[in-house]
Amino acid sequence: MQTLISAALQFPTIVFTFSLVLIALYWLLVLIRLAPLELFEHDSLRDDHMASTLVSLGFAGVPATLALSVLVLFAGALSLAVELLALRWMALGMLRVPVGVLVVWAALAVASPMAAAVCHVLQRGLHRYQPFKRRCLLGATVVVAERQNDESASATLLNEPNSTVKLHCKAGDCPQPGERRVLVKYLAEEGAYRSVLEQHYLDTRVRINKLRLQHKHHPNGYST
Repeated sequence: MQTLISAALQFPTIVFTFSLVLIALYWLLVLIRLAPLELFEHDSLRDDHMASTLVSLGFAGVPATLALSVLVLFAGALSLAVELLALRWMALGMLRVPVGVLVVWAALAVASPMAAAVCHVLQRGLHRYQPFKRRCLLGATVVVAERQNDESASATLLNEPNSTVKLHCKAGDCPQPGERRVLVKYLAEEGAYRSVLEQHYLDTRVRINKLRLQHKHHPNGYST
């Protein structure tokens, strides 16, 4: 036990240990209703880098707080394993800092798909509860069921026919029955979502990624 505690307090594992303590405190506050479940949720994916990153990692439709909790837990377990199996036996000295940073990055990279898979297993049950039917669905794919009127339509979450959401109709882009659309903005006053066609959403992500790569290779902002 002493070895385990010592390893958990060594860099880089201490980064995840400290994060898990904060996460545990947050969930305690949620349980006693002193903190909101949607602490990190926003109304739109636009200009929200954390939400967009979580969606790109496969956490679409999962509350950010739950996604971060599972991700940090898995990454922390991997980091602890590396510490116990390798790092504690090496005389790294000052090299522990750069090696530790590499371990943190690798642990998060390896833990992301595992955490996303676990969250998606939980997803179906979570969407049955009202607190999980709002902003946390941003990035999720839905199938349009029917037009309700000129201002809204109903849709079901992909692979979850019992979970329905209300879609906002925008002039020139009103959801049509059978379309697959991605939820991109939550309208709290209407309890509805703005959405875009799935293919348009995917095409936009491809263009954005290309622009980021161009900007990375050409810091002055101009491509050659």
